[in-house]
Amino acid sequence: MHVNNYKIEPGANLMGADLAYANMRGANLMGAKLYSARLEIANLTGAKLEGADLEIANLMGTNLSGADLTYANLRGANLMGANLEGANLVGTDLTYANLRGANLENANLEGAHLVIANLTGAKLEGAHLVIANLMAAYLSGAYLSGARLSGANLLGANLMNAGLSGADLMNANLMNANLRGANLEGAYLRGADLTYANLRGANLVITVLIGAKLEGADLEIANLEGADLEGVNLMGAHLEGARMPNGTIHD
Repeated sequence: MHVNNYKIEPGANLMGADLAYANMRGANLMGAKLYSARLEIANLTGAKLEGADLEIANLMGTNLSGADLTYANLRGANLMGANLEGANLVGTDLTYANLRGANLENANLEGAHLVIANLTGAKLEGAHLVIANLMAAYLSGAYLSGARLSGANLLGANLMNAGLSGADLMNANLMNANLRGANLEGAYLRGADLTYANLRGANLVITVLIGAKLEGADLEIANLEGADLEGVNLMGAHLEGARMPNGTIHD
């Protein structure tokens, strides 16, 4: 298969290739190289890659803004610093993928598989992650302001110091998640499962936690001022030094 005079095949050398808006639906690019140390970075802006196989491909720094990667296979792919702004990643398999520092602003990741993916410092503002699987994913310091994560599986995920202000986490599974120091100001956590989650020092000002599960959660020195805790189960939760909804400090 040839596209724009480039041979599209497993392990292909596409460093510096211009494949903007190219049609590569279902292409097999397993292990392909689209980045070099000499910064010869491929351009895949708006490319059509639905169902493509990009497992363990090197896409470091690649421009995939607006690309269609619906149900593509990106298991173990290196997308460190890649630009995926506005990309369509519905149902995409990103298990073990390296997305450290990647730009995923306003990307559609509905139902995507991000199990144990590295999203440290990634930009996910406004991203659509409804029912996405982020179990044990690394999201430390990630930017998720206004992201839609309702029903997402974040079991055991590392969200330490993540920015989640205004995020929609309704019915999300955050059991055993690390949210230490995270900014959840104004977030919507109605019905979320935060059992045994680490929220030490987290900012939960004016969050909605109606019906959320917080049994055994660590909320020491967390700020819950103005939070809506209606029907919340705090059995066994650690609240020492936490600022409660009424502004008082829990002893």
